[in-house]
Formats: sequence, structure tokens, C-alpha cells
Amino acid sequence: MMQSKKTKFGFSSLSLAISFALAGTVVSNQVFAADDETTAKENVEKIAVVGSRAAPRSIGDSPVPVDIISSDDLKKNGSTDMIDMLVTSVPSFNSRAQPISDAATLVRPVNLRGLPSDSTLILVNGKRRHRASVIAFQGGGINDGAQGPDISVIPGVALKQVEVLRDGAAAQYGSDAIAGVMNFVLKDASEGGSITVSQGEYYEGDGAATTIDGNIGLPLTDDGFINISAQYKTADATSRSVQRPDAAAIAAGGNTAIQDPAQTWGNPEIEDDFTVFVNSGFDINDNTHLYAFGNVSSREATGGFYYRNPHNRGNVYSVDGGETLLVGDVGLAENGVASCSWVGNVSANVPNVLATADYQSMVADPNCFSMNQIRPGGYTPQFTGKIEDMSFFAGIKGTSGEWNYDVSAGTGSNKATFGLKNSLNPSMGLDTPTDFDTGSYEQVETTFNVDMNRYVTIGSLEDISFATGFEWREESFEIGQGEEASWIAGPYASQEFNIGSHGFKGFGPESAGKNKRNNIGVYTDVEAYLTNDFLVGVALRYEDFSTFGDTLNYKLTAQYIATDELSFRASHSTGFRAPTVGQENVVNTQTSIVNGDLIQTFIAPPTNPLAAFYGGETLKPEESVSYAAGFVYEYENLFLTVDYYNIEVTGRIAQSSQISVEESDYDALRAAGVEFPELISAVTYYTNDFDTTTQGIDVVGSYSMDLFSGDAKFSLAYGWTDTKVDKFDEATTDLGKVRRLEDGIPAHRATLTWGQSWDDLSTSVRANYFGEYYATHADDTSDWGSETADAAVTIDVEVSYAVMDNLTVSVGANNIFDQEAQKLKDGTLGALGAVYYESGPFDYNGGYYYGRVNYRF
Repeated sequence: MMQSKKTKFGFSSLSLAISFALAGTVVSNQVFAADDETTAKENVEKIAVVGSRAAPRSIGDSPVPVDIISSDDLKKNGSTDMIDMLVTSVPSFNSRAQPISDAATLVRPVNLRGLPSDSTLILVNGKRRHRASVIAFQGGGINDGAQGPDISVIPGVALKQVEVLRDGAAAQYGSDAIAGVMNFVLKDASEGGSITVSQGEYYEGDGAATTIDGNIGLPLTDDGFINISAQYKTADATSRSVQRPDAAAIAAGGNTAIQDPAQTWGNPEIEDDFTVFVNSGFDINDNTHLYAFGNVSSREATGGFYYRNPHNRGNVYSVDGGETLLVGDVGLAENGVASCSWVGNVSANVPNVLATADYQSMVADPNCFSMNQIRPGGYTPQFTGKIEDMSFFAGIKGTSGEWNYDVSAGTGSNKATFGLKNSLNPSMGLDTPTDFDTGSYEQVETTFNVDMNRYVTIGSLEDISFATGFEWREESFEIGQGEEASWIAGPYASQEFNIGSHGFKGFGPESAGKNKRNNIGVYTDVEAYLTNDFLVGVALRYEDFSTFGDTLNYKLTAQYIATDELSFRASHSTGFRAPTVGQENVVNTQTSIVNGDLIQTFIAPPTNPLAAFYGGETLKPEESVSYAAGFVYEYENLFLTVDYYNIEVTGRIAQSSQISVEESDYDALRAAGVEFPELISAVTYYTNDFDTTTQGIDVVGSYSMDLFSGDAKFSLAYGWTDTKVDKFDEATTDLGKVRRLEDGIPAHRATLTWGQSWDDLSTSVRANYFGEYYATHADDTSDWGSETADAAVTIDVEVSYAVMDNLTVSVGANNIFDQEAQKLKDGTLGALGAVYYESGPFDYNGGYYYGRVNYRF
């Protein structure tokens, strides 16, 4: 049942901002000045933490929709990846791992309410979490070009709960909160702990994963605590591959160097993935509390790229689509005098070029060479990456007179170091190495916050909640230079051999460097009950950025309590998302597929001469306007929330479509300072080139009852999301990209969970529904590589048994009936070595079974 109609709201021990976003609802067990609750304001209410997915997860007394997922809820999933856990718990939340997507395989981009990952603000203990250094360049449609935090480094064992605000909140937090806010609350126990060992693998017999995690709470004298959580895991690669027809044909022609399969399409191998989170607090006295928390994390991943055909791969083996072999002239490179008579005279349009007399004669001439001499069967580069992540925050909070305060400072960094194995720098000829250190990205953010709040009385309005605060933030994005062989234009570059390590060109001195930006923000938040039944709130925030100027945003919220069982809520807000420093300055080379053909695409900063030549301009912030309305119904054991939202975003920032570099532009590009434009197939850059309107409905419901002599709890999370592109620039955004933005995720997604428990035994059955969506393969939106995918249902099951009071054994399976992901259609199946479409809302690897042992002390 609901609380009394005139419920007063207090503020949590976390950042005051989380309380403001939740319209004053307390979301932690601690409250400022809460050591003596009987002497504190009697109108301070502590909302109970929900302990089961089947119980109410949204806070019924909030004028905006909030989900609270407890640590126990998070464990009811075979995956140890935080994102997999949340996908099954939060409506309109989507994600999927990306195979063969360059650096995007190292992070897990997510979507909340149909918007990209960097439109959802991530907090840890109420403090802004730093971004990942990796930008999702491809493989996500909606997420193309997004640079959000990597929440997969946060282990479930470290969490007390996760709070998800599904509403625009830029007026409280600043940039990135267009879609909502996710707050990860760390455990704060001063005693006890747990050790858990999990192991599982896919039905196919691959992807075996082992996870060991532990948590311990320790007292810090009688007045404080230190809570430490650690996790270590490894995961083998998966393969959902078939032999490519082109590789099979060459093998049939007698080329014994062809691998089967020629490439592996699946999850990367994860090695030495460890993370440690520490949370601590200490009461100096009844009114003052010190706190600190942070993490150190690292993981290594190795994944595959696409196969390079030894007959026709452009600028490596051929420059005319495989009609003739690309042959290097040694004399021309060394002294400018042509010495090889086989240039353009070795036919590659044959079953096996290695067996031809012309090829053998060319190889016998010391003045000639081809890359077939190093990689006779072609090659599939392997992408390697190491992610190193750390953060540290510390602060002091308490009360002084009538004021509650929270002063904090912190820093966080995320560094991704990249490498390639089994590749080439073709422009170096036969002297090329085959393994490369290609450089690094590093994102660093430093934040300082002052937050204050108190209750005031104005006329007949008592206990008006008034809050204000200040934030200073600096962020930098640094590109680290790769080894020389990974980026150098070797002596054969002028003969049309590709420059740099193939598949992922290393970062050269022209790309390396650090760029910074800082900003300040000031906000005010006021809320009050105008009557016993009518709550209103107003928030205002001003931000000023060193790079592009200032912005002012507001938010209005309201809640009307109609009866003890029914209340209505609504909100309206403006928002913004500042372009990240990474989006403004990133440089990269990626391999894309258009109509089934691999092309090399250069990602340039929008003000780079190459990008500027094709329309690139300085980025501006996205701007948004949001409307939301809904209701909350609670009656005995039934809980239901229904919320409608509408989010208009103008000037959305995303990666442009591939823009072909035309031969007629070569001279002008050289004059603008672009080196070897003839070796660049296409360019892409970040741009504010389209406007969208996203609307949807979120439904969260639960019901508890006695069933089968035990406790049964049913819960439902349903989301309908619809995005329309209102305006776009046809020069930089093609119709295929528009369709991915509009239909790239299912319009309908639902999760229905039945949890059943007895004394020592508990079970959980979860059905996941994924509606139709637009499926693409490797960013290919042509008719050849895309189609509308069918709806699907997956079933997850888990059974847990308490062997002893402190020892529990669990077994289960995700996608227990092995529901297949959408297969590539006839004519494309296997053409690129894959079975399934790269895009999709659930795991393409199929069923996954697991076992888990948990010991608590």
C-alpha cells in the first residue's frame, strides 16, 4: 500500500543529484543526519530496497519512473556481464555484443529508450562515471559513434543495487542524461562477505567462461567500514562461422594455405579480466561523514577481422578487383627506375594464382614481388586490445545548521591499447612485420562537486525542499602513437600498396596528441507539496563549456495522488548532450562492407582537411525536449506503473555514412594536405546531421501470491519504442542509416518472470520477447546485406538450493531452448564467413548453461 498522502522526501547519502532526479525520493539506507532518526525531521522517508525482481521495482511515490534492481536480482542470470543482467531487468534497455567490429568488440554499447549509449548518464554512488576511451565506430546502428561509459567493468558482486531513472535529467546532472540516469550503488556492509565460483559454456561447446568473485566487509573502527569486491574471469572465443565460398573456391583450386574456416565470426577471447572495487566510509561525528570509493580494472581481448582474399583484396593483392595481381617494382621504389616487367601482367582471375606460370616467373624475378609470397592463402588479421580502467572519488558530507552538504572530488581514466596480429603493412613490401602495436586511446575525467540542500517555509507552504550545487569537470582524450611500422607509408605506397597495418592502421605522429575541455555547472532544484495530494518540482541548470559556450536547461515534475491506490505523474524538460572530446578529435581506419565488398574507411576529425573537404564542421551540442506522463497503481500485492515518453533531439551527433573519395578530387585533396588520397576508399566523420523524435511506453508490473505451498512472485517489464528521423542531411546520412536509426532495435520488448521459493529451494523462469527489427550485417544496409528480422522468444531458467545456511548451489540456462538469432538470408549466408546477422537484440551464440556455487560468511 502507499504511504500517507502527504509524504515528505529527504535526500540520500549519495550525491544529492540522485535525490533531485528522483524528485526527492531516498534511495539509500543512509540519510544525512540519520544517526538519530527520531531527532531528525520526522518527514524523512526511507524507501525500502526491493529484494526480488518479482516485487515492485519502481518507486511508486516518485513523479518520474525509477527502477531499483537489487544485487540478488542481478545474480539470476548466467552471465557475469553487468549489461546482460540489466537487459533482462529494465524496460526499453537493449544491448548486444559485437563480433568483428574493430574496437567496438571491447565494449558493450547500450540503449535506453531508443537513444545511444552516451545519452544515458552513468553514476557510481551518485558520482559521474567516466567514459570509455573506445568509441563504437560500427556494428550498432543507433550506437554508431557513441562514446559512453563501459559499465561491463562493474561486477555484480560489488553492488548493493542499481537505480535506473527513465526520464530526461540534464537539468539535474548536465550533459548525457537525455534518455535517463543509471546509478550503481556499491555495497557498504562492515562485516560478512561471500565467495562465488561460476562456470558455463554455450550449447555449441565453445565460449567456456569461468568467473571467481568475492566480497568482504570490514569495520573501520566502530565508526566506519571498508567494503572490498573483486572479480576475475576468462572466456574462450566463440565461432558461428562457415567457410567463405571465395576461400573454398581457392582451396579447391589447389591452394593449400587456405584455412578452414578462413575467418572466425564470434565473440572475442577474453583473458585476465579482473576488477577490484573498494567502497569506504567513516563517521567523524554525528554530523560529519567521510567517504571514498574507486576501482582498478583490466582485461585483454583478442578477436577476428574479415578475411583478405589473396586474389582480389584491394591495395594488397590487386587494384582492379582481382583481374590482375598487384605486383611491386623493387627498382622503382629504391631508385625511381622501373625494373619489373610483370607489373599488371599476372592474371589473378584464376582458380589459384600460385599455380600459374606467370606468377612463378614473377616470383623468380628479384625485381618483383607480391604479398602472396608472405600470405599465400590470404590472411585474417586478429585484433587485440587491452582495457585498463581506474577511478577514485572522495568526499565529506554532513549537516551544518539547517543545511545538508556534500563536497567531493574524483578522477577516472580508461585506456585502450590496440594491436594487430597476422597482418601486413603492404607499402613496406616483403620487409613488413606481421604483428603491430597500433597505439592507444585514453579518456581521463576529473570532477569536483559541491551539493547542498535544506528545507524552507514560504508562507503556508512548509518543508519546501531547496537544493543547489556547483560542478567543475575536465575531460581529455589522448591518442597514443603506434609503432612506426603500423602507420608509415613505406617505399611501395606510391605503387598503390596500402599504407599502415592492414585492418587497423596505427596512429601516426599526425594523429597522436591530447585534447582537453573543461566546463562548470550550477543548478537549483525546488520541490513542494502545494496541497496534501499535489507535488511539484522545478530544476534549473546552467553549464558553460570551454570549447563551444554555454547552455541553460530546466525540468518540471508533478505528481497527483488521486487515491491511496492510484497516483498520476508527469514531467517536462529540456536537455543537451555535449560532443565528447573523443568525437571531436578521434582518428581511426576501419573496414566496412558495402554491397558485400570490403572497403577501407578513414574516420577523421570533422575539422581535418579530408573531412572538411567533404563537409565536416565543428560539432555543436545536441539539444532535446522531453515530455512524459504516467500512473502508478498499488493494491495489496499488485504493483503497476505505465509511463509514456516523447523525446525530440535536434542536431544529433553521429558518425556520417561513408563518403566516397573520388578520383576527380585527388589533386584538390593533395593541395589541402591529404597524403595518398588514392589509397582511401571513403571517409566518415562526426556531424550534427539529423533530428529525431523517439516516443514509447514503459510498463512495469508485479504480483505476489502463495502458490504450490511456497511464495510466488510474478513481474513484467515491457517497452514499446518508436523512433522517427525528422530531418537529415542526404550528403552525410544515407537512407540505410536512417532505417537503422528508426528500426535497428525491436519496437516491442518484454520480459515476464516467475520466481518461486520454498525454504531451501528457489526457481526462476524468465521469458524474453524481442519484436521485429531491421537486421544488418557489418553495417551493410543494401538489399544484399539486410532485411527485417523475425520476432523471437528466449527462455531462461535457474534453480537454486541452499545446501546449508551459508552455501547455495545454482544451475541454469539462458536461452534454454536454443532459439536461433536471425540467419543471413539465402544468397548471403556464409558469403562473409558468418551464419547470423551482426545486429540483433539477443545473443547470437545460442543456448548457454551454467553452474554457480555461492558461499556466504
